Amino acid sequence: MRTEARDPATFDLVIRRAHVFDGHKAHDGLQDVAINGGQIAAISAEPLRGRREIDAGAGWVMPGLIDTHLHFYDVVAVTDPESMHTFEDNELPGRLELFLRHGITTIKSVGDPTAEILRTRAGIAAGTLRGPRLLTTGCGITGRDGHPASTVFAGNPWARARFTGEVDSVAQMRDLVHHLADQKVDAIKLLSEGACACPGSSKYVWHNAAFLNPVELVRLPLDFLRAGIETGHERGLRVTVHTTQQVAAREAIEAGADGLEHGVTVEPITDHSLIDLMLERNVTYTPTLWIHDAIHPDARGNLAKVAAAGVHIALGSDTFWGRGLFGANTLEEAELMVAAGMTPVQALVAGTSGAARHCVRPDLGTLATGKRADLIVLTADPTHHISNLRELGMTILNGEIVVDNLRCGEADGRSGA
Repeated sequence: MRTEARDPATFDLVIRRAHVFDGHKAHDGLQDVAINGGQIAAISAEPLRGRREIDAGAGWVMPGLIDTHLHFYDVVAVTDPESMHTFEDNELPGRLELFLRHGITTIKSVGDPTAEILRTRAGIAAGTLRGPRLLTTGCGITGRDGHPASTVFAGNPWARARFTGEVDSVAQMRDLVHHLADQKVDAIKLLSEGACACPGSSKYVWHNAAFLNPVELVRLPLDFLRAGIETGHERGLRVTVHTTQQVAAREAIEAGADGLEHGVTVEPITDHSLIDLMLERNVTYTPTLWIHDAIHPDARGNLAKVAAAGVHIALGSDTFWGRGLFGANTLEEAELMVAAGMTPVQALVAGTSGAARHCVRPDLGTLATGKRADLIVLTADPTHHISNLRELGMTILNGEIVVDNLRCGEADGRSGA
């Protein structure tokens, strides 16, 4: 039996004859993309050899999608330790799988119970759970009786104490941010519109079609907001702020926020200097149209304004329990961004390199040599029709094929096929 020496020019996996969108732009012509281990090893117009080879059939290969804003745990079903265990045993694995089956290779949780979401992150990293790369802020931080404590969790005190962090003072804000940083969260999320009554602060009526009653809230006090952002930055963490009003968005940016979750949804952006401020401070705008488009008619127009001005945009669906389908909602978000006036390429950037920038993960979101091999193969062109994101042929996570709808296109590179 002959033993063949390993050819140093042979890669672990080669995707052959593919159009390439690299997270920023489309490349000309067909390329071969090579992977070694968990990294992209080469991109070439010339044929490359792989121990495994996938014929893309002139389809498209691009970075896996990143959804930067979602809520993973079921905020209604989880009411006590028993229901938490039931969710984690029966629902959690299937939800993780759905993301992979829709081409989402990284998700960012922005308001799940801290201990549980960190345990889930650890399970995925260790390989005991199968799912996308998971980033998290842990619980969202709000003022006493703020959103979502007094809105989503008004009738669920057990979950309220775990999904949210309510603070009554600057000292409590700092302590909680330090506590989350000590647990190695990936970022911090503050919720601006919701806290104790502040003299002169504009009121905001929170309403969500999934809940019966509106709740009147008041913005987080400015000194709380500044303390949370400053402490997060001291710990080397990016801090984003939930806003819906122009005045709250300006307040958050001036306090040093790195990004706006939702941005401006409940009114049209009429203050053009606010957009200038976003540009000046390099703020990322995450529009979450999947939830806001149906209930806030100004959300689309506001996204169109900030995108046209060149503000950094990140894709975030605000997926949560009870509506749509995990993974599919992310694709719908991209479609809604295009419906709002962004080009398909702008939406693709928002879901790849733009999202990676927002998450401070330069290893993700770009198809380039040395980057993490989180990729998707599509059978149709997403740069002209964003809905072609739904034409998924393959999902590759960390260099491993985790979803394969192109079984007939695979060949053993050693056979010369």
